[in-house]
Amino acid sequence: MAVEIERKFLLCHDGWRDSIEKTVAMRQGYLGGNAHSSIRVRLEDDKAALNIKHKLIGIQHQEFDYVIPGNEATQLLTLCDRPLIEKKRHLLHYADKLWEIDEFEGENQGLIVAEIELAAANEEFSLPNWVGAEVTDDVRYYNICLVNKPYSKW
Repeated sequence: MAVEIERKFLLCHDGWRDSIEKTVAMRQGYLGGNAHSSIRVRLEDDKAALNIKHKLIGIQHQEFDYVIPGNEATQLLTLCDRPLIEKKRHLLHYADKLWEIDEFEGENQGLIVAEIELAAANEEFSLPNWVGAEVTDDVRYYNICLVNKPYSKW
């Protein structure tokens, strides 16, 4: 079991695009869950995983990841709630930290959020000038919640 410590932000402009190091296409679905826990199936380029996540305190989550065969992930995605989450994840570094910027597609098109994983809940880090409001605690931005209420329906 790993503990994930993550913060999530909206973006205030596209200045980050020039710093993209890698982009990964993702499709994921949820077999069950809510804002506090979830069971997710994800296809990420040529990799597939089953993920179980449970919220602990604040920005901390228990997280279990299991690599699964791609054909099994494809089958499991047919069982998931709709819509599936489709996004491009852009990876870039700023001030020695990896930032993951998720640009959503499908029913969540138009939503772009930046995430940073930290080693400790109180870890200090520098915010790039393209980072806007923090939405870490706003459940509307949780991927599982975007299934039940997509961004296009806000």
